[in-house]
Amino acid sequence: MNIVLWVLQVLLMAAFLAHGLFLLFPPAEMLEQMSATMSPPFRLFLGVAEVLAAVGLTLPGITRVQPWLVAAAAAGVMIVMISATVLHINRGETSSAIITAVLLIMATFVAYMRWKVLPIARR
Repeated sequence: MNIVLWVLQVLLMAAFLAHGLFLLFPPAEMLEQMSATMSPPFRLFLGVAEVLAAVGLTLPGITRVQPWLVAAAAAGVMIVMISATVLHINRGETSSAIITAVLLIMATFVAYMRWKVLPIARR
């Protein structure tokens, strides 16, 4: 189970790092379209939050320093994914809603397992 959790944590980390960096450094041709759907300060906030979530999903577990932060990062990601899923459903973006729902399920599983069932031991 520990291996499964680490695989999920790394997959979540990769997804949130990639999307966070995309929000922070969007391609020039997409910047105008992104600004039409969300304000630049909110886009930057989400980008920073997603990059920090990616770090929080892995680094505390690898270093075993404050490993409870892994569950906290996964719980924070859950909030973002609930909001994103609702947003995509309201916009009629079915494929995006499915992706965010899958990420929500993964984050929920990691948060619960790392909090209650198989927490990472401290140093």
